[in-house]
Amino acid sequence: MCIKIISRWGDEYTNEILDTLDKYKIKSTFFLVDFWVEKFPEHVKEIAKRGHDVENHSTTHPNMSQLSEEKIAEELNTVGKKIEDLTGKKPTLFRPPFGDYNDLVIQTARKNGYYTIQWDVDSLDWKEFGVQPVVDRVTRNVRNGSIVLFHNNAKYIKEYLPLVIERLQEDGYEIVPISELIYKENFIMDNTGRQILQK
Repeated sequence: MCIKIISRWGDEYTNEILDTLDKYKIKSTFFLVDFWVEKFPEHVKEIAKRGHDVENHSTTHPNMSQLSEEKIAEELNTVGKKIEDLTGKKPTLFRPPFGDYNDLVIQTARKNGYYTIQWDVDSLDWKEFGVQPVVDRVTRNVRNGSIVLFHNNAKYIKEYLPLVIERLQEDGYEIVPISELIYKENFIMDNTGRQILQK
């Protein structure tokens, strides 16, 4: 399974998140939008320096399924180039904003060198229900191959992230970056965004 962290607005908890991941010897995946890359370039470099995937969450955070192929490519490549310039590595994963995608989004992403990914466990951390609801929601819904969605600016992330990690590790889960989890050939995506390997 993997932990996916969306960096969209603030950066006040970024260092604590990175320190927590270091403490538990976990590498994760961060999906960044253009605004965040522009505003916090040193954090982008630090995330990469600590060995985490730094990936693409679009340039302007639109509903991707409403865009033309040209606009989809622009959304991918504008922020993708900035990430590559800062980290020295081109992103290869794309997480559509709002989980909004269609066949054109997936096909255009592939043409531009990206695998489109989704998640199957939403922590709902942005709703600010508190620490225990996030821990319970994640640990009750995770299964082998799960991708868990968190946000770097969620109010209680410093408190719940260690608890979630400890519980998952106690349950025998290995947490890896999405790039190590997904299929890259001979797969289809079902209507939930889950990959299915084609025999």
